[in-house]
Order: sequence, then structure tokens, then C-alpha cells
Amino acid sequence: QVQLVESGGGLVQSGGSLRLSCAASGRTFTNYPMGWFRQAPGKEREFVAAMSWSGTYTYFADSVKGRFTISRDNAKNTNYLEMSSLKPEDTATYYCAVRLGGSVYETSGYQYWGQGTQVTVSS
Repeated sequence: QVQLVESGGGLVQSGGSLRLSCAASGRTFTNYPMGWFRQAPGKEREFVAAMSWSGTYTYFADSVKGRFTISRDNAKNTNYLEMSSLKPEDTATYYCAVRLGGSVYETSGYQYWGQGTQVTVSS
């Protein structure tokens, strides 16, 4: 079993930056790919970014490419989502997740989820 706790969300002005953290406990996640999704009110949860277990491969939604980066510190069992040049349309609850198998880009590919952290970008 894996427990994931996101942190780092908040209110930021358009053009600003935030760094989200996802701390894992209960089981080492060193060998597991990780991902970030987000969900805005009234919308489906959507893929944001993902990273392979080694960190060699990264994946990003077109809407965040060039603005967001993903990284992980396996020694700390933590992964990060660095967000810059934030836009009001980035406003959502952000979730990290562990993928044991399945699609990188689909929620169905992820088996463990955190509770989410709210990101609000004001215009």
C-alpha cells in the first residue's frame, strides 16, 4: 500500500510560479512511475505530467509543455511538479499518483492517488 500526500498548492497571480510536492509513504516508490493530474470544477480529471521510475522519461500535456517540469527525489520518496507562467486556466485541484501499469496519460493507468492540493491562479 502507498500513501501519497500533496502539498504546495495555493493562490498565485497569473504569470507566477508554484512547486507542488508529493510525499509517498507506506512503501518505497523508487521503482514506480509517477504522474500528476488535475481536475477543475465541473470537468474531468486530466493528465498533466508523468515521469518514469528512473526519471529518464517525462511526459507532459500539451497545455503545460514548456511551463511545467516534473522531478523526483527517490531518497526522499518525493516527487515534484514545478509550475511556472501560470494561467487562470491552470486553476484546479492537483493530484499525484503512482502507476503500476497501464497508460501514462489515463487515470485508469494509476493505482494510488493522493487527496489533492488546490491551485488557484488569479488573473
